[in-house]
Amino acid sequence: MGIKIVMVLAIVALVSATMPMMTESALSCGQVTISLGPCLNYLKSGGAPENKCYFGIKRLVGMAHTTPDRKFICNCLKAVATEIRGINLNFASSLPSKCGVNIPYKISPSTSCNSIK
Repeated sequence: MGIKIVMVLAIVALVSATMPMMTESALSCGQVTISLGPCLNYLKSGGAPENKCYFGIKRLVGMAHTTPDRKFICNCLKAVATEIRGINLNFASSLPSKCGVNIPYKISPSTSCNSIK
């Protein structure tokens, strides 16, 4: 359990350092990354996401109230997909449907977040 917390904190620091803050959004990449923390095992190994992962993804969807929020979350997810080693992009793309939520874009480094409404 302690290793997971250290991993999440390291991810938060990495993503926060590499993502510029967007003034339109009150969100932070740290919030996005913490919500994804419980999904790391799934993102790397597949299988069934843990219950905490389901709650984290649903929390992310709940934080995306406005277009700037959705774009910000998209950019943070892109950064996470790029920066964290070992993430399987197929697993990342399937994560929202596995958790029963709709995110109108793929979690992928190639996603164009500017077109999100």
